[in-house]
Amino acid sequence: MTLPSLALLLFAVFSSAGGQILLKHGMRAAAAGAERRGGSIAVHAATSPWVVLGLTVFAVSAVAWMSTLARVPLSIAYPFNALGYLLIVLVSATVLHERTSLWTWAGSVMVVLGLMAVMAGQQS
Repeated sequence: MTLPSLALLLFAVFSSAGGQILLKHGMRAAAAGAERRGGSIAVHAATSPWVVLGLTVFAVSAVAWMSTLARVPLSIAYPFNALGYLLIVLVSATVLHERTSLWTWAGSVMVVLGLMAVMAGQQS
């Protein structure tokens, strides 16, 4: 895999995770707004800048992912999503203050170890 392909792949994975985090933040705010002021969560979400930004970032990540798939075998590219899972667990625990368990962290570490195994197998 070339360095530009790796960079594009990492951009796709991390922007996808970033979009999900923005969507979570926006939906949390939309739910709170609907509870405080009444109305539909859908309306609050559709007018939330965080939700709109999250969808935009997620759309950009989808284009980057499609471009990645044109260059990198799926069997190599897809395991990189593990990095996105790890990022989401880290951010959800530290920034969004969501509870995580030891099992969540252990599973995340195992997923990343699986990615490392896939990459080691490609270098053989």
